Amino acid sequence: MGHCVVKNPAAGGGRWVEVPPERLVTWAVTFAERHGGAATERPVTTGESGVVVTFTVTFTGADGATAECHPPFPPLPAPVPGAVRAAAEALAAHAAADRTVGVLLVRLGGYAAGVFSGSPPRLVSSKTGSRPVHGRSAAGGWSQHRFARRRENQAATALRAAADAAAEVFGRYGPDRLDAVVLGGDKRSAAGLADNARLEKYLAKATGRFLTVPDPRLAVLRDIPRAFLATRVRLTEPESISPVTG
Repeated sequence: MGHCVVKNPAAGGGRWVEVPPERLVTWAVTFAERHGGAATERPVTTGESGVVVTFTVTFTGADGATAECHPPFPPLPAPVPGAVRAAAEALAAHAAADRTVGVLLVRLGGYAAGVFSGSPPRLVSSKTGSRPVHGRSAAGGWSQHRFARRRENQAATALRAAADAAAEVFGRYGPDRLDAVVLGGDKRSAAGLADNARLEKYLAKATGRFLTVPDPRLAVLRDIPRAFLATRVRLTEPESISPVTG
């Protein structure tokens, strides 16, 4: 497959690749074949009510290569089999399971809120919009101060509009009917919604995976399941071996 520059480097070594459910089994089997076979490790912890749960599954090749899989919507609800193919099938089935998922994408000046349901996920409710937020002024002095205050007010108005949209779209279902909430856009804007009382119960269901996306238009929202269903794999390999393509 040839040598290539490492993309999406992971802290502590290796790189991240994202594998959709429909490719995960083939990806894992190919990984095992390329590295002389692989063993499956699945660290377990005791969750609520004493239930044993799994948050990651790692395939370790005979040559030392590892593929640490972080499935979406953790933890995994059942023990993961030991064989590579069976374990990958369990991961893929978990990722593609039928869920009702709320999505809120927000960037300064734009937002998209939606609810997806079914397998594969279908957008069943949504609202998108934008509010003008001007860029920085080159002027100094009082003019700069006045511009900054105006921009701050515009940003606050834009965040209120995003919160209104999320409260309306998610409110059609209520927190009990949403299995999870996925946040995305840019983290600074999303953080501006953290203290919104109307969204508190929904944000409590937010997954740990934040999706950095461009301008949150309807087309971006419709395509977002590709991102939130993917299994994130931290891939590390011996230096003498070229990376497996993701």
